[in-house]
Amino acid sequence: MTLSVTPKLLSVLSGQSFDHPPVWFMRQAGRYLPEYRAVRATAPDFISFCFDPEKAAEVTLQPMRRFPYDAAIVFADILLIPGALGQKVWFEAGEGPKLGELPSLDSMAERASQAGAALSKVGETLTRVRAALEPERALIGFAGAPWTVATYMIEGRSSDRVGARTYAYQNPEALDRLITILVEATVDYLAMQVAAGAQVLKLFESWAEGLSEPQFERLVIQPHIAILKGLRDRGITVPVIGFPRGAGALVETYAEVVPVQGVALDTQISAAMGRRIQKIKPIQGALDPLLLRAGGDQLLRRVDQMIEQWGQGPYIFNLGHGILPDTPIAHVEQVLARVTGK
Repeated sequence: MTLSVTPKLLSVLSGQSFDHPPVWFMRQAGRYLPEYRAVRATAPDFISFCFDPEKAAEVTLQPMRRFPYDAAIVFADILLIPGALGQKVWFEAGEGPKLGELPSLDSMAERASQAGAALSKVGETLTRVRAALEPERALIGFAGAPWTVATYMIEGRSSDRVGARTYAYQNPEALDRLITILVEATVDYLAMQVAAGAQVLKLFESWAEGLSEPQFERLVIQPHIAILKGLRDRGITVPVIGFPRGAGALVETYAEVVPVQGVALDTQISAAMGRRIQKIKPIQGALDPLLLRAGGDQLLRRVDQMIEQWGQGPYIFNLGHGILPDTPIAHVEQVLARVTGK
């Protein structure tokens, strides 16, 4: 008889606490690992890499073999949805993402409900990973949140978002319709991921900083609420972690009104604010990736401090952003040993 196992991460997202919190790192599958670089070298370009289920599953599993992470996050990218909506997306070495001309809103609206089908290769990756992953380790699916994705779609590249924020003021109706299209596409994409094996979902609002309170309400809070409603209306019950990176004091408002099951915190969060949010729902984060790269005694002191200040409540240990490519593997090992006690 096979007993069902509840991954520790899922237990925390339901409100439980542990002496040793579950741990995973954003970008844990990435360039800091030599085995990742070896597989990446076999793909012709980054988008092709993301759409190769065999290769993407392999690099998703690589950190799980090497480290005692409690969860795997599917290897993909937040800019796959624009491609599903008909916008050309590519990556240039040393420059990052590039996007072609923004398609018409009407043409994107026609494609939005089929985003999951258009990105089904990501689902194949998830299914492969779930089959290979131990039952006590969770599998996370994700999407870029609408405002963050929209900034790239509008500006055509990574930037300081000034152009996108100006566009939001100058073209409110067009921007609102684009966000609505992205909400629909994101719901369909995430629903596909759950059907393929994702047990937790994460919304990456990577560019939430710099927004006024009214704009944060319009561009972050309301679209996230709409995505959660869309998922729940489809009968999808898996927990969702929201990550409004750079939101500052507005992250408390986010935690109060957006019905996510967990809130990921960035590196600037205070101990007191983290505890206040933790009274509302479980939290995740917020180790500085630069400190992980730097290492030394101050790294381990900070790890101990974070566990001491938040470990009495439901807490997932993570970074405040993704692992940097030149992070020494030994530093990751030291932190994981400290967090897990192994």
